[in-house]
Amino acid sequence: MSSSASLADYRAALTAPGAAVPVLASAVGRFPIAMLPLATLLYVQHETGSFAVAGLVSAGQMVGVASGAVAQGRVIDRLGPSRPLLLIVGVFVLAVTALVIAVETAQPVAVLVALATTAGIVRPALEGASRSLWTTLVPAGPARSAALTYEAISLEVFFILGPAIAAFLVAAPWPGLGLAVAGTAMALGAGAFALSGPARRVGRTPAHDGVSLLGALARPGMRTVALAALGFGLVIGSVEVGVPAVTAAAGSPTLGGVLLSAWSISSVLAGVLYGMRPWPRPLHLRMPALLGGFAVLVAAMALVGPSGSIAVLVITMVLSGALITPQVTGHSLAVDIAAPPGAAAEAFGWVITAATLGIATGQSSAGIVVEAFGPPASFVSGGMAGVVLAAVLWLRRATLLRHPVGSSTAVA
Repeated sequence: MSSSASLADYRAALTAPGAAVPVLASAVGRFPIAMLPLATLLYVQHETGSFAVAGLVSAGQMVGVASGAVAQGRVIDRLGPSRPLLLIVGVFVLAVTALVIAVETAQPVAVLVALATTAGIVRPALEGASRSLWTTLVPAGPARSAALTYEAISLEVFFILGPAIAAFLVAAPWPGLGLAVAGTAMALGAGAFALSGPARRVGRTPAHDGVSLLGALARPGMRTVALAALGFGLVIGSVEVGVPAVTAAAGSPTLGGVLLSAWSISSVLAGVLYGMRPWPRPLHLRMPALLGGFAVLVAAMALVGPSGSIAVLVITMVLSGALITPQVTGHSLAVDIAAPPGAAAEAFGWVITAATLGIATGQSSAGIVVEAFGPPASFVSGGMAGVVLAAVLWLRRATLLRHPVGSSTAVA
């Protein structure tokens, strides 16, 4: 797989016959992926007045996503995406509606956590379905590499812009608007994707060889990719709680959305440039290096100090954000190296599961740290967790060389 993609390759992928509808539907449905948990967190925090309670509810939702993503991926690999996604969309709408009612009627924390977890379990697993559909839309080669890179970059954009929009919408007259918007977009996007011609034409496929309880995660390389996604999520989660906490303490809660948007801009620009000349070039070396650098730069965000210097926070966020897109792209393309044949949706489901668990853990622990030690401490705790996982990735780096597709040093 080529280490870089030209504009012509992107154009060939995105304009491939039949690609327009699923690409647009996937964009609508995937956009709220990171918006949903943060919108839930901010909504619950607004209604309860507690970051700790809100962190638990949001974490419950993301644990649910982690539980459902792999199971949905396996079903999609076997039956195709159309029927499973249509069924899950209906259940998801009911679950989100029940969660909103519970928040509005001030139900106990245990009830909120249970309903949020249920909503997470049935959240449509559109990421894996969208990514795996490219194998039927474009042939192997530069165009498919560009398509997978597009998936990674767009997903990263959604992971950053989604929370920014959630932070803005919490200031609306009804603080639950962000959750409602996220849930509606997910349902509409997933439904349209499932009804698209290419998705309906994907038929049943036999189970891949060596099916076990772990499925694709039985491959050592897939476990390494999952650990990379877990570390990435831990660091992201700490920032998603720490930044709104810093701006709220400074007297400007909505400023958190502005800062997260700035994070997105630096991330996308740096990611595109990085994709042209990636370093370290071998993917098995790149993944620990990027996570370690990202973790250190996020920990440096604690330089904002107890006084809440917004200028310092902006500078350190821009620097750390430059390493987001390269990581997400690496996770996506590493799946092609590590996943067994016929398990693309499930394998990417494991990546989403790991990242989601990381974000859930990062958000919930950061909420506790913020209340105990102040907002800057959340950046330190998230950065330390990322450094530890980066060290583990370095020790496991050779596992991404054991199931090569072409040359591992050529993977972007």
